[in-house]
Amino acid sequence: MQGRVRNGTQVNQGGQRASLPLEGYAAVAGWIALDPDNETFIFRKFDKLAARNLLCIQSELLAIEKELAVFDSQDAEAAQEDLRAKDMARTWETLVARSRAGHDGSKQRIELLERLRSKIKEYLLTSIDEALLLQSQVAQLHRPNKRVLETLRHWFKKPEPMLGGEAKKYLDDENDLVALKTSIELDYLSQFLRRHWTVDTESTRDGRAKIGRFNERSVSLATNIITIVVAAFLLIGSITGFYFVHSDVVKLALIAAFTSVFALSLVLITNARRAEIFAATAAYAAVLVVFVSGDISSSPQVST
Repeated sequence: MQGRVRNGTQVNQGGQRASLPLEGYAAVAGWIALDPDNETFIFRKFDKLAARNLLCIQSELLAIEKELAVFDSQDAEAAQEDLRAKDMARTWETLVARSRAGHDGSKQRIELLERLRSKIKEYLLTSIDEALLLQSQVAQLHRPNKRVLETLRHWFKKPEPMLGGEAKKYLDDENDLVALKTSIELDYLSQFLRRHWTVDTESTRDGRAKIGRFNERSVSLATNIITIVVAAFLLIGSITGFYFVHSDVVKLALIAAFTSVFALSLVLITNARRAEIFAATAAYAAVLVVFVSGDISSSPQVST
């Protein structure tokens, strides 16, 4: 259906108004904000520029430090023969008075100290501290998920980049990208569910692919339910199995099997570290051994 454009709004033949698709920064910002989990908030962290900024600030302070060292050496030499120079080096009021009187050496020293005071206040106490603090916070951010990054790149670049100039290349350097928010659950089960979860699809700009969106909370809920079911099975199943088994060899085999399955489940469905996996597996095996040593299944039956 053909239409005409009036004041930025497309008007079709039926007189109805339809908003035109956004362009440029408005389109990119709108698409990024569509993700309910904010995983698409991926930006450059500018490591090189941040390091260069810190180096420049440091160099300014080093230059002032060197100039002060030169003045200090001159004062030390002059103080050996000139009492006024010695007094100027020791007494602030004398230094200020000589500077007001137009003494070149004193005036230069006062100007340098004023520069130092300004730089310390402007850079050392604010820029460097804030820059270091912010840089440490940025360093703690994670790299974007490859699944999310590839999706954003495909939408952003095809059939042509959504932004012009240097901005069109901001996704190219993967090592300099950070995600403001990443998936909390990074275990294998959560990743498997994300790859196969039911999604709401939308077409890419070039129309050649589909982009799926899902809510991370639904994946987390499913992961929690599966985790609870597996934990219950490993506890109840092992206890039930030992109750009906009388052979010691079979009991040992069941302990080995359930312990192995327990350790494997920790790897697959949790984010536990190696030390935590060892500790939890040892505790689980100890529970099974204590249960078997009780010999509940072979307890004598009381006849009536």
